[in-house]
Amino acid sequence: MFIPITSTVSVAPQISADDVAAAAAQGFRTIVNNRPDGESFDQPAGAEIAAACAAQGLDYVAIPIDHTGFSLEQVEAMAAALANGPVLAFCRSGTRSCNLWALAAAKGGIAPAEIVEAAGQGGYNVAGLMPLLRQLAGA
Repeated sequence: MFIPITSTVSVAPQISADDVAAAAAQGFRTIVNNRPDGESFDQPAGAEIAAACAAQGLDYVAIPIDHTGFSLEQVEAMAAALANGPVLAFCRSGTRSCNLWALAAAKGGIAPAEIVEAAGQGGYNVAGLMPLLRQLAGA
């Protein structure tokens, strides 16, 4: 269920409070929620995931991404969360989480081609972000 993107970053579709224990057992230190509360009637509330993280000794960071897209503030928040890895980021399908990781990685100086390759190995196509990745990377 957890899809590795790099050795320290994985993404996932919606997780449950029960999945938090599995994440802790796999060595994750931080869980990032990229899904706004109330996006779907069947998703657990962020507070429920946050409580499960606290019970497992994991950091929980909420960086909700909605239909309006990504902001620089969200990219910077993700970059800060990545500093406390290994990180598991989730949303409805994992795509927003992977895209936000890609943007934060570029801002952190990782080469855009490496980012596209890493995401691709996880089954995600971030090539459409290439112009923005280059801009954030200063390339």
